[in-house]
Amino acid sequence: DRQVHEVQSYMGRLETSDKESVHLVENEIQARIDNIFSNLERLEILSSKEPPNKRQNAKLRVDQLKYDVQHLQTALRNFQHRRYLREQQERQREELLARTFTTNDSDTTIPIDETLQFNESLQNAHRGMDELIGSGTNILQGLRDQRVTLKGTHKKILDVANMLGLSNTVMRLIEKRAFQDKFLMLGGMAVTCLIMFLVVQYLT
Repeated sequence: DRQVHEVQSYMGRLETSDKESVHLVENEIQARIDNIFSNLERLEILSSKEPPNKRQNAKLRVDQLKYDVQHLQTALRNFQHRRYLREQQERQREELLARTFTTNDSDTTIPIDETLQFNESLQNAHRGMDELIGSGTNILQGLRDQRVTLKGTHKKILDVANMLGLSNTVMRLIEKRAFQDKFLMLGGMAVTCLIMFLVVQYLT
């Protein structure tokens, strides 16, 4: 417990330490944390040798200390990560302020050229997609027109077929009527000849 409290007190110094001494405080905290972890490993071994009635309480105590130290280790790493990001941002800001740009600065023209090329590639891709969509639309419209044309042709074929069917029926009726008229004519001629024969026979 005493070592954990010492580490906690050192953690409080981190926020108030200057840039030159903060690394020393971090190293001191890390060394104390490593020492505590080493002591906890020995305590775990000793707790496993305790009598059964005391072993559970000893193990719980060691686990609690281990949890507290792990929490301190995480806090230290988070502080170091934030410090690293802060220092990196400060370096970048100082480099940006100290840098002098000219009209022929190659470091600035290269990213601009890459950006222009990327935008041009995107525009070409968009145009290609528009052309592809337009071609697809024209193909679909052509298929619709062909479908309408095929429907009209099919209707005309049905109409012609119906007309042909009607014409065939009419022709058959005419042929049948002509055949009947032929027999009527022949029958009439035969009757007329018979009447003329009978008249001549009786009159003579």
